Amino acid sequence: MPVTRLLPTEESHELIALVREIAREQLLPAVDEAEAAARLPREVFTLLGQAGLLSLPYAEELGGGGQPYEVYLQVVEEIAHAWMSVAVGVSVHSLTAFPVSTFGTPEQHETLLTQMLSGEQLGAYCLSEPHAGSDVAAIRTRATRVDGGYEITGGKAWISHAGHADYYTTFVRTSDDGGRGLSCFIVPADAEGLTFAEPERKMGLDSDTVGEVLFDKVFVPDDRLIGEPGQGMSIALAALEAGRLGIAAAATGLAQRALDEAVSYAKEREQFGRPIADNQGLAFLLADMAAAVGTARSTYLHAARLKDAGLPHSQEASIAKLVATDAAMKVTTDAVQVLGGYGYTKDFPVERFMREAKVTQIFEGTNQIQRLVISRQLLR
Repeated sequence: MPVTRLLPTEESHELIALVREIAREQLLPAVDEAEAAARLPREVFTLLGQAGLLSLPYAEELGGGGQPYEVYLQVVEEIAHAWMSVAVGVSVHSLTAFPVSTFGTPEQHETLLTQMLSGEQLGAYCLSEPHAGSDVAAIRTRATRVDGGYEITGGKAWISHAGHADYYTTFVRTSDDGGRGLSCFIVPADAEGLTFAEPERKMGLDSDTVGEVLFDKVFVPDDRLIGEPGQGMSIALAALEAGRLGIAAAATGLAQRALDEAVSYAKEREQFGRPIADNQGLAFLLADMAAAVGTARSTYLHAARLKDAGLPHSQEASIAKLVATDAAMKVTTDAVQVLGGYGYTKDFPVERFMREAKVTQIFEGTNQIQRLVISRQLLR
């Protein structure tokens, strides 16, 4: 059932209608085969880029779509309703452009950001390392000053689009001054010394290729340093606020799809001579699922509206990520329960939704980290 959306302009209503059409005609027919083959569907990202959907929250003068975050996130939700891996990829790509858009120079806007937002490129966000997930200050991958730029040596882990991206927004150590010793670089995919490990074998989001990105004296010229040396920590944390909202919206779309599948099945499946939806115990379960989805949507939209107004929203972004991803895990699990034995088979998609929901509680900051962020905001 299409979600009724309160959007700010007629243009944004037309945008959502376009996304729903693309989802219905292009994404849904392709998702099962691609997920089963664990294949990153680059052609889908090309299609979305040609439709202008990979640059929506960025200013038009920078080559973006000029849409408020409130609208962009609802687009992400609609994509996730059809294909969660692709929605996560859209959110990741948007995240990769944030440092250049926010901290880059006018020259970098022209030389780097224009291509990032062109719809022809796909980015990867290289922050985590095997021993540095939530603890960003523990990053060891290092950039050493050389003539004309830097040489990067080390490795990044759990990187979406590894081996498929056109550029890698990368955070590395340029000094030993703890968290203040990190810097941000844009590394082109064809840089000499840049290689990739075999993709991780994950329990879900199989079309979101994730793997290690390895740097062996990768040279990056000075003009690909974003911001000042040592500014990487603040750049990364600012970007993650936006990224958490993207994941919250994607998780909401996934939960809505699971709810829709459960409702449809409950109305059609008969036991004891009547639809199982007539059983109050199951009907109340569906009601609780709908309440969880609605709550998730409200939290991410509230945070997005604060962001659009230029108001502080760090706490609200963490709340949205926490609430929406916990809701996705609960709703997808309940959807499997509604379908019973069929829900546990791969003949129906809800088992995939349940597997996909789990990682949303882990990436872009685990939900334990979100609780830490929220509590510190409350108590400081």
